[in-house]
Amino acid sequence: QYVGDSSVDITQDGYPMGYLDGFTIDKNGRVVGVFSNGLTRNIAQVAVATVNNPAGLERVGETMFRVSSNSGTVRINPAGVGGSGSITPGALEMSNVDLSQEFTDMIVTQRGFQANSRIITTSDEMLQELVSLKR
Repeated sequence: QYVGDSSVDITQDGYPMGYLDGFTIDKNGRVVGVFSNGLTRNIAQVAVATVNNPAGLERVGETMFRVSSNSGTVRINPAGVGGSGSITPGALEMSNVDLSQEFTDMIVTQRGFQANSRIITTSDEMLQELVSLKR
């Protein structure tokens, strides 16, 4: 196909060919691939960004922030390096919802719904009374 000689260099490490079956993430943020041939390899590294003043970040969404002049410069390091903190794989984060406030809001909403349904019932009774008076 091409003019000239070509060669292919193939090396064999003793393992058969394998496909990526899954992966795990360790506390240092290393993404370890688990292959179908039983081999595991580091395939990526999770980076953690830190700033001097986290309170100075600009909110651009419910859980998204942008660097601002108040936050300082961004430092990107692997997890556990340079004060960037560690990663807890396989763990669930605690909810930041105030449960008592949510229950209070739910009760207030339920009471409002009950009041609205009573208004509808009362107005229906009034209309029935008016119709019966006309007869």
